[in-house]
Amino acid sequence: MSIFLFIVGLILLVLGAEWLVRGASRLAVMTGISPLVVGLTVVAFGTSAPEFAVTIKAALSGQADLSVGNVIGSNIFNVLFILGLSSIITPLIVARQLIRFDLPLVIGVSLMTFAMAFDRQFSALDGTILFAGLIIYTSGLIWFSRKKGIEALSGEAAEVLADAESGPIGMKWLKNLALVAGGMTMLALGSSWLVESSVVFANYLGVSEVVIGLTIVSIGTSLPEVVTSVVASLRNERDIAVGNVVGSNLFNLLGVLGLASILAPGGISVDEQVLWVDIPVMALVAIAAFPIFYTRGTISRAEGVLLFVYYLAYTMYILLNATGHAGRDPFASAILWGALPLTAIGLVIQTGRQWYRGKIQTPEPSSPALR
Repeated sequence: MSIFLFIVGLILLVLGAEWLVRGASRLAVMTGISPLVVGLTVVAFGTSAPEFAVTIKAALSGQADLSVGNVIGSNIFNVLFILGLSSIITPLIVARQLIRFDLPLVIGVSLMTFAMAFDRQFSALDGTILFAGLIIYTSGLIWFSRKKGIEALSGEAAEVLADAESGPIGMKWLKNLALVAGGMTMLALGSSWLVESSVVFANYLGVSEVVIGLTIVSIGTSLPEVVTSVVASLRNERDIAVGNVVGSNLFNLLGVLGLASILAPGGISVDEQVLWVDIPVMALVAIAAFPIFYTRGTISRAEGVLLFVYYLAYTMYILLNATGHAGRDPFASAILWGALPLTAIGLVIQTGRQWYRGKIQTPEPSSPALR
């Protein structure tokens, strides 16, 4: 029964997020909000709706480990698994704005989250700071897009505009209100069943709720990001795949974790493993993404394989640690003192070469080319 509820809960979360985003986007356009603003807010953050529903439900139900594990695990899964798999399908293009602004912001927020967790709790004040950051970021993004005259719409936003301009107005209002109501109902039911079944899994398997949150739940709630990024790769919309992941990671930390910390009675406690293993891994993954994104402005297939393999290694460590396996320490030592230093050296060398090539290919202001 728990397995059935978990699967049905995941289906409801994915469908509920889709219905809620479609209905809310169209209602926003019908009330006069710019499709550009809708695309940068409702549509852009819609794939994080499952994480939001599950994390809020877990926090309010007293399953703090599950709520934190879901957010941190989803961010790790998004970069290592989704970008890894998507770039294996086809090398991904990284927009310049992501390298210059959005990714450094993800790195900064990840480090700030790590600092907030040092007292072993995400308090209401921490949540307020995070959620305020989301409001500032979204407002700045809208202002910048309008200032630069960026009116090109994503496929989803263009579809929203076309739908809002066609058909009888009364039927459109009823249809979209029904989508919003149905989506919210499915998210509520799906999150409730997913949390309840996850707690049963943790008790049955003899592992902590944080392990379930970092693995099964984080993977399940990230399914919309998986679908969006993989489909974008297959359609050769390679910049969308990367932007989707970066935007989702920002919303998870600023919006989902922020609001959950505000609403949860007494804040959200932080497990020792999450503090010293999982949050640092999340921050390191964000930092490591910078040189990968920077080199040639793409994520190659080889880099995708590297990301994918590291996700498998991270998951293996979680399972070894959860079961108290004797191979945990040797495995961790091999990763910590072998694979990670070699990877770091390779990324530094690769980034240095890219920076040097860009410098020598850019003529100085005093050169004849600019006179």
